[in-house]
Amino acid sequence: MRRLVEDLLAMAHRIAAVLRPPPVARVFVPAADLGPDHHGSFCAVQLQDGSTGLAYALLGDTRQRMQSADPAALSTGEAVSLAERLDGGDPAARSLALAAINALSRHLYDRAGFSPDFATNSLGSLALSPGDRLGMVGFFPPLVRRARDAGIPLTVLELKEELVQEAPGLTVTLDPARLAGCTQVVCTSTTLLNDSLDPLLAHARGCREFVLIGPSAGCAPDPLFARGVTGIGGAWVTDPSALLERAGRGERWGDATRKFSLRRDSTWPGLEELLRRARR
Repeated sequence: MRRLVEDLLAMAHRIAAVLRPPPVARVFVPAADLGPDHHGSFCAVQLQDGSTGLAYALLGDTRQRMQSADPAALSTGEAVSLAERLDGGDPAARSLALAAINALSRHLYDRAGFSPDFATNSLGSLALSPGDRLGMVGFFPPLVRRARDAGIPLTVLELKEELVQEAPGLTVTLDPARLAGCTQVVCTSTTLLNDSLDPLLAHARGCREFVLIGPSAGCAPDPLFARGVTGIGGAWVTDPSALLERAGRGERWGDATRKFSLRRDSTWPGLEELLRRARR
């Protein structure tokens, strides 16, 4: 199987070749002040028709690199050209590339008249039952509370050694192999930025559900579903102007976005079907 980044780029080129979307109108980079809760920790790429894609921008020195870049210089040309930077070593370029792929995906959705499921948010798509063991890549407090209240054992994959612990019903570990004992896994979409998703999926091959969540999860999900992801949950931009204004001030996005869910087994028609609809 090809690397995930190769499949994501192939998908971006496919959308661009078939739909010939409008060029990039604006590139948004995080403000110096991210706000008290880091609500400004995302970059964005916006096409001339308003199609907007988001991506996380705090891995490594990403934000500092973006602050030294010239957004106006990046806001020229085609989104697919920005997308090609996903296969590179610069974390800032990779974040902008993923945002560009997400913007192309949103353009596809709008052209095809497609809307995701807004009734079931990314966390609600997981139905926890007695006998489950929940795995978590990233920290999602609402889901932690749900699991602990239901008596569901929880395994959290962590990067910081000082947080490792073993307690009744809770394992915090550095070892991704511990995901193998989980029946369901919820994973941060920032794994799309550092080539870590494929190895995580390999460790969680036996789980019943593997859900990828976060605003970075805005791409057409065919490459993800083909690898074993069962659902994605992201942020659907409803007011691009308000979103970028609020993000620039480090504020909550509020009604500028809506949470959405896509399921491999029910709510996703497939890339080629959407391209067919968009061409009509």
